[in-house]
Amino acid sequence: MKKIEAIIKPFKLDEVKDALNTIGIQGMTVTEVKGFGRQKGHVELYRGAEYDISFIPKVKIEAVVSDAMADKAVATIIEKAKTGKIGDGKIFVSSLEQIVRIRTGETGETAI
Repeated sequence: MKKIEAIIKPFKLDEVKDALNTIGIQGMTVTEVKGFGRQKGHVELYRGAEYDISFIPKVKIEAVVSDAMADKAVATIIEKAKTGKIGDGKIFVSSLEQIVRIRTGETGETAI
């Protein structure tokens, strides 16, 4: 089992969510986050004053998938979240040792 964490631009969320749902990934957690990478933020003008925006608003999607679905899920996120411009985000894939569904006590892939 794999945990996929994707940091993407907020306006791409619905497109990514719908595409993941289409390939069979039904559950995910979405968090509004802020951060920066190579772009190091930007400067915005508001009422004539310049503001240095160090942390850029992003969305973090977390989904747990079977090993067989991991590559397809990553490819889908890349396809739908990519704009070709700086700040498109990152995807992190990690292995999970165990999953337990609290309500039923199911473990492993049946708990996904």
